[in-house]
Amino acid sequence: MEVLNRHDTSLDEEGRFRLLVDAITDYAIYMLSPEGIITSWNTGAQRFKGYKPSEILGEHFSRFYLEEDRAAGIPARALATAAEHGRFEGEGWRQRKDGTRFWAHVIIDPIRRPSGELIGYAKITRDLTERRAAEQTIRQSEEQFRRLVQGVSDYAIYMLDPNGNVSSWNFGAERIKGYRPQEIIGRHFSTFYTPEDRAAGLPETALSLARAEGRFEREGWRVRKDGSRFWASVVIDVIRDDDGDVLGFAKITRDITEKMETQRALEQAREELFQSQKMEAIGQLTGGIAHDFNNLLMAVLGSLEILKKRMPQDLSLTSLVDNAMQGAQRGAALTQRMLAFSRRQELHVEPIDVSGLVRGMMDMLSRSLGPLTVIETSFPVRLPTILTDPNQLEMAILNLVVNARDAMPSGGRIVLRASEESLPSGKGPLSAGRYVRIAVIDEGEGMDAKTLQQAITPFFTTKGVGKGTGLGLSMVQGLASQSGGRLVMKSSLGEGTTAELWFPVAVVEQVTEAAAERPVQEENAARRLRIVAVDDDGLVLMNTTLMLEDLGHTVFEAMAGPEALDILRKQQVDLVICDHAMPRMTGAQLAEAIRNEWPDMPIILATGYAEIPEGAGIVDLPRLGKPFSQAQLAEAISRIAS
Repeated sequence: MEVLNRHDTSLDEEGRFRLLVDAITDYAIYMLSPEGIITSWNTGAQRFKGYKPSEILGEHFSRFYLEEDRAAGIPARALATAAEHGRFEGEGWRQRKDGTRFWAHVIIDPIRRPSGELIGYAKITRDLTERRAAEQTIRQSEEQFRRLVQGVSDYAIYMLDPNGNVSSWNFGAERIKGYRPQEIIGRHFSTFYTPEDRAAGLPETALSLARAEGRFEREGWRVRKDGSRFWASVVIDVIRDDDGDVLGFAKITRDITEKMETQRALEQAREELFQSQKMEAIGQLTGGIAHDFNNLLMAVLGSLEILKKRMPQDLSLTSLVDNAMQGAQRGAALTQRMLAFSRRQELHVEPIDVSGLVRGMMDMLSRSLGPLTVIETSFPVRLPTILTDPNQLEMAILNLVVNARDAMPSGGRIVLRASEESLPSGKGPLSAGRYVRIAVIDEGEGMDAKTLQQAITPFFTTKGVGKGTGLGLSMVQGLASQSGGRLVMKSSLGEGTTAELWFPVAVVEQVTEAAAERPVQEENAARRLRIVAVDDDGLVLMNTTLMLEDLGHTVFEAMAGPEALDILRKQQVDLVICDHAMPRMTGAQLAEAIRNEWPDMPIILATGYAEIPEGAGIVDLPRLGKPFSQAQLAEAISRIAS
């Protein structure tokens, strides 16, 4: 009776187990005979394989396999593996009743009696189609991303482990930095930093900031495998797991050396454009002021010259007039310099003996230097003649000497040296030939390479506020260039500075021709002429008239071009002297109108400006620069009215 009760209890437990298995719908759980015949079928098996128990019980389980798998004997091998090893587990394609396929995870366990006899198999199948599709999608996405990253050539994209060692390496990293993957993976990323940055701890700082802030972004110099440097844009992002622990870092580096150089060139071009515009604006302002100032000086100098001739010969009075004339002449020289700077005054080129010019300047140079500075000269007995403007050359030498003095605040020695040089193959912008080199050498602080490169740039100065405009060397360079030469600066820190002015040696015929003109001018000086003087400034016109009358000429005054033309139509005239900058009709336009009616009429254009309007057709028109003295006026008249 006790044995029967235990049997009943066992039956009850078996029934409950069957109910449990049959209630499972996510797994196909069924039994196989030792030959693989299906002997049981649960609800889960029916749900995703499509067979009812009556349709599948007694059938071989191989019908769930694909035809090619059955042909390959895979079902039989699965049972054999389970029987031999106690378990079979695998994944593969299976087939439903309706012919559709699904990806299955399969477990087959052998069932044996206590004696070890095989009585069948327990088979559990799960449909993993959706999970496999998701995994494939993820793998495909990861592969696409890997290929994308690997294919990028303009960016170095790679991973670092938490300690900063390189753990991946794309093609862009290899191209930019020069390392192959096998050469760099496992090495610390500080390999790419410059020695000075490594010494300063910048790699560790970058990782620390990335950990703390999630991202690090900077620009700086990096080093390639071959030791060359490039300017890099660097981004480091920290990678964390779900718990916030650091898994590593994603690092992106871009070579922006070319971009940086382009930006520098653009900024330099902008700066040069700004300086050019500023120089042009100052030049226009300076030219206008200087031209008006020339007219004022014209009136002052002309009146003083006439006054000196007509006043009593009193030494005390004469010295006062001389002082006033000297001051006006210095003002005239200043305006000429301003006009030269603004490119509105051409150089009054003359043959010059450099040695004689410098000797005449020594007193002025000594007074300009002060007691702490000594100037020494070194000139050969003879130097070839050069052609340039003597006043501008004096100002250029004075400018260089004053610069040398300012470079030696505690005093020192300045050497002014001249020599003849021969360039067989040219020197920079200078063509081959003979030159006179004027050098100003100081023992001052000197300049570094960057400062030396900018020294001649307009508005650049190393002097304090209010002590320099930065225009001096630019004007010296302008003089040398206009004369066919060059300003050359040589300097290094602590070793002083040498400023060299190179001028081509004058052609002998030019000098002879210039000298030969003087007797002709003197012969023509005694002629008495009927002259029309034209100027819109009453003061200038009055002084011009006074100087002409004092020379014995007959003068007809006109304050405008049309008025001058009326005089020419009514009077017998030998010469016209007209201002250029006049309203409504300029001097050049008046000259053109005169040429149309009186082609042989001599004309002198009196102006502070050098340029003649394009298309005027009078490029050969002689000019008299303002302010002019009576002697200069007489010389101009004698030259043209021969």
